[in-house]
Amino acid sequence: MTQEYSAAAIITAGGLGHRMGSDTPKQYLTLHGCPIIIHTLNIFLATKLFKQLVLVAPKDHLIQTRDLLSDYQLESCCDLVAGGATRQDSVGIGLQQINPRITHVAVHDGVRPLVTPQIIKNCLQAAYTSGAAVTAIPVKDTLKLSSDSHSIVKTVERDHLWRAQTPQVAAASLLRSAYKEALRLNFSGTDEASLLELIDCQVVLVQGSESNIKITIPEDIPMAETMLSSQKTISGPVPRIGHGYDAHQLVPGRPLILGGVNIPHSTGLLGHSDADVLTHALCDAILGALGKGDIGRHFPDSDESYRNADSLKLLGIVMKICRDQNYQISNADITVIAQQPRIEPHLEEMKNNLCRVCNAPQTVINIKATTTEKMGFTGREEGISCHAVVLLNRIPEYTVCS
Repeated sequence: MTQEYSAAAIITAGGLGHRMGSDTPKQYLTLHGCPIIIHTLNIFLATKLFKQLVLVAPKDHLIQTRDLLSDYQLESCCDLVAGGATRQDSVGIGLQQINPRITHVAVHDGVRPLVTPQIIKNCLQAAYTSGAAVTAIPVKDTLKLSSDSHSIVKTVERDHLWRAQTPQVAAASLLRSAYKEALRLNFSGTDEASLLELIDCQVVLVQGSESNIKITIPEDIPMAETMLSSQKTISGPVPRIGHGYDAHQLVPGRPLILGGVNIPHSTGLLGHSDADVLTHALCDAILGALGKGDIGRHFPDSDESYRNADSLKLLGIVMKICRDQNYQISNADITVIAQQPRIEPHLEEMKNNLCRVCNAPQTVINIKATTTEKMGFTGREEGISCHAVVLLNRIPEYTVCS
């Protein structure tokens, strides 16, 4: 009977990175505008090889990390836990979160964002076969052993020397035994392989890559930027930008609805639906970015089923079209133009409505309001208009099973 394997990954990001010389821990610094830890998580998720991901973050930065995961819509993809005083402590904490049914555990440095899916797969497969594996590269440079005074004592033979990287993968039972033994001996190791050696576990070497660097000092950032630029896999599908505009007349006897909020006013917007210009502009921007026409094509005023329709429900239909095309909103910026009434007191409720329908975090959608200083049809209070700009990005093609 074929052995069934399952894997989890512990991403260690619990350090403060003092050698980086920044008040911000290095895992939160950005490469190509994206935090390093997000790059790393996305690579592991994209492999579709892991049933569970555990992210270990500094205990004083848990809220920041949780917000970051929410911003990148990754909060449901990984378990977030607070790290310990050392890397070894952090991995031990992460190990406690692993589902007991998981057979193998990979440990990876959160600040190695240039690891490739193939390296991860190779290391995982090697561990399935042998029990434990570590990613590493052969030493190329000539090595010198020095005295305390930094004088050369001798040249060290390099033929059998390797530089350890991550991921490092082991059977979950072996890794737990290694951590238990390290605790008993009060042993502090620099990586998982050094702990596995304590229990006489054979660890096989898997070829890593020179580009799988661990970002540690400031000089590593521009180097990683250059390497990232050269990787074709990072470009992916091109983001889609869309612009939407709508305007409706103000008339007596109609409700004034903007962003799904019924605003008390002497006049309301005239239209076939509820005439919510804000939501209509957002719908048009999304459809435009997708190359799917405009709101009039999808919800024509000749169709009685849309008479007095709730525009938030129309937005829900547009978002389904967006998701069916495998896109999600990266951000949206909306400007409402109205002389009266004052829109500002209602902006937060409008934003909440749109975020709920779009399944987007609060940081993704922005709404502003302005007047035209009594110029034009909006200035004469004859109507209200709205502009919306959206950026859509592909939904990452990965799944994490619980």
